[in-house]
Amino acid sequence: MSFGAIAEDYDRLRPGPPEEAVDWLLPEHCQIAVDLGAGTGLLTRLLARKVAQVIAVEPDDRMAAVLRARSPGVHVMRGTGEAIPVADASADGVFVSSAWHWMDSGRAAGEIGRVLRDGGRFGVIWTGRDREVDWLREAGRQLMAATAGPDDQGQAHGEGAPRSRRREVRLPEPGLFGNVGTASFRFTRAMTVTDIVDMLATYSGVITASTQDGAAGLARARAVLEEWFPGGAAIDVPTRAWCWRADRANRPPSAEVTSQT
Repeated sequence: MSFGAIAEDYDRLRPGPPEEAVDWLLPEHCQIAVDLGAGTGLLTRLLARKVAQVIAVEPDDRMAAVLRARSPGVHVMRGTGEAIPVADASADGVFVSSAWHWMDSGRAAGEIGRVLRDGGRFGVIWTGRDREVDWLREAGRQLMAATAGPDDQGQAHGEGAPRSRRREVRLPEPGLFGNVGTASFRFTRAMTVTDIVDMLATYSGVITASTQDGAAGLARARAVLEEWFPGGAAIDVPTRAWCWRADRANRPPSAEVTSQT
């Protein structure tokens, strides 16, 4: 729930998923899609261009306020991955953008299975800076040295249960989903050094750090960026979308009860 404090900056600075990644996630003839943990609607807005009805589910009212303002026509509901306020077998697709690692994977997978129609699509996407690039990796390392948090590192949460690592989907209930596939899509964003530093400030490690630690981490990241790119010109920032998808298995036919007299 820390992201609501910087909701406007989150929407302005975080990268939305590329269109080709969303096309890869969507099943054919998707008419009703749920964007789970929708945040400010970075994925929602793309879904709304491709799907007749989009339901955005978000637990933070501050994030949802930005979503409503920028995504007219989308039905926004308060809820979580562990308690989705949608009827059984009512959606053709349930999608999670850069939020799966915040959910209890066992409970959320069961809820997604409940909401999806037979054969419906469960898709997860993480979109962010490409950390395989030297200068982005080093800037992130300097930032986390002062402000490390679970948004970047996937640390434990709750009652000591392991949080899902970033870009990893675990399905604790066997047989609920099948036809699993993965893909990744690379693209670039034109940003200045200041834009990149401001974007780094939207991660939970910085948001929840002390003012002193947050400022120190951002200053260290800025120093790396200015060393690589002196002069402050626009930089093509390598960005990547990591995608995972699976289809819901068919429910068993209802047992017919017969009686003998």
